[in-house]
Amino acid sequence: MRPSRRQIIEAGALGAFSLAAGCERRRLLDGAVRTQSATSAAPDLDVVLRARPARMMIDAAAGKETDVWRFEGSRLSGRASAFSEEGLGYLGPTFRLRTGERVRVRFENGLGEDSIVHWHGLDVTEENDGHPRFAVGAGGTRRYDLTIADRPGTYWYHPHPDGRTGYQVHAGMAGLFLVTDDDDQARGLPASEFDLPLVIQDRLIDGNGQLVYAPNPMLGFLGDRILVNGRADAVVAVKAGSYRLRLVNGSNSRIYKLAWSDQSPITVIGTDGGLLGSPVVRPYVMLAPGERMEVWADFGRMPGGDDVWLESRAFAATGGMMGGGMMGGGMMGGRGLTESGLANGAAFRVCRFAVSGKAPRLPVPRSLSPVVWRPAEEVVNPTAPRRFRVSMAMMRWMLNGEAFQMMAVAPNERIKLGVTEDWEFWNTAGMMTMAHPIHLHGGQFQVVERTVAPAWRAVADSMSEGLVDDGWKDTFLLRPGEQVRIRVRFARHAGLFLYHCHNLEHEDMGMMRNFRVES
Repeated sequence: MRPSRRQIIEAGALGAFSLAAGCERRRLLDGAVRTQSATSAAPDLDVVLRARPARMMIDAAAGKETDVWRFEGSRLSGRASAFSEEGLGYLGPTFRLRTGERVRVRFENGLGEDSIVHWHGLDVTEENDGHPRFAVGAGGTRRYDLTIADRPGTYWYHPHPDGRTGYQVHAGMAGLFLVTDDDDQARGLPASEFDLPLVIQDRLIDGNGQLVYAPNPMLGFLGDRILVNGRADAVVAVKAGSYRLRLVNGSNSRIYKLAWSDQSPITVIGTDGGLLGSPVVRPYVMLAPGERMEVWADFGRMPGGDDVWLESRAFAATGGMMGGGMMGGGMMGGRGLTESGLANGAAFRVCRFAVSGKAPRLPVPRSLSPVVWRPAEEVVNPTAPRRFRVSMAMMRWMLNGEAFQMMAVAPNERIKLGVTEDWEFWNTAGMMTMAHPIHLHGGQFQVVERTVAPAWRAVADSMSEGLVDDGWKDTFLLRPGEQVRIRVRFARHAGLFLYHCHNLEHEDMGMMRNFRVES
């Protein structure tokens, strides 16, 4: 599918804006000292991670290879099971580290522009977090030194350069970072071949088999093809038994309302920050860009081993002047704006699970991993939470009333190390509003409360039953007309970190801010 003249103009305008903004922000870095953490002790895993162009087969039916950018890697030392060099499709290598282990990564930028790696969800120092002020120029290198202090769970990594994150992720740059411990077997969770990661992304692919990046400045990038683990029209071969599915929304802007095609409920065992205290059951689950969810799947439940689809059902992603009908329709939604025929909130099938052969059917564990909730008594600002509003000015989305500035920190963006606070995010400004995935760097948090304004309840209700706020999170879906209270405590690292919309085109246009954790 070739881009229209309108898409080319919009993409060119967005690119020009991002380039100009990026140049202005990079000038702020002249003369800055870039420090990196280092230690003389040998790490448990030592690898090289390269960003470079490549050609990969994405759409086997088309029979043509696609130009991509991707992470490639090689293991220098450490156990082979900790680093899978081949990756999944065009995705980068998969890390599998245990809590308490240390990994050293030498990042080599083989692209023709700046890039940097963000370890999404991991609690690491500011020098290792992937802030764009540390971006590596073309041909440059950077060392990361990560000690894994996170709960076992599904994390991932992707680029985070100022103004170019959306393009680089769209081109193929992302990979999985899985954290485990010694208790998974004792918990009775499916393992080995029955532990399946599924990275879900949408793309536009033209008649020559090439990716087309045609973002809309307001809605972000929305494709017309669904890829799973870097492959179009994915079919996942499974046996009639129990599986642990690690779902990752690696899309730039698309939100998924995931459900089983046979109407079975979805059993959730984990979210962004690892396993839940006990499984929760939903008719469907919402998965916003950047979010992860672990699901227990029993493929032995179908009579005769019939195949089943993972599908995304229709919902209202926008409201007011941005639309208000199902499948994102309205004044600024639907096919007229995306021109892909697959608007945010459209219904479609994600991938087919082809069931063949037998496998063990395990009982779903009653308990998984205790989640210690931060009590209200710890909160230093229970009646006056920090408040951050989503707003728009000059056709640009903003956070906390401002667009991104490389080193800027507002007074209400200064946080004390080790202090428990409540923050509120408000998405109630004006008639032009849409759902935003909000991501915090620097550690995990807990979702305390959601409140939806009456005028927006019908839109919000199309997603309500699929929200899973039971565990630790680093990304949450902020629906139209909603305010969400979260509980944060940055206990390990002082420094400058980011919070932003994980609609990557919104981030690239400035819907991102710093916060500083101070000792």
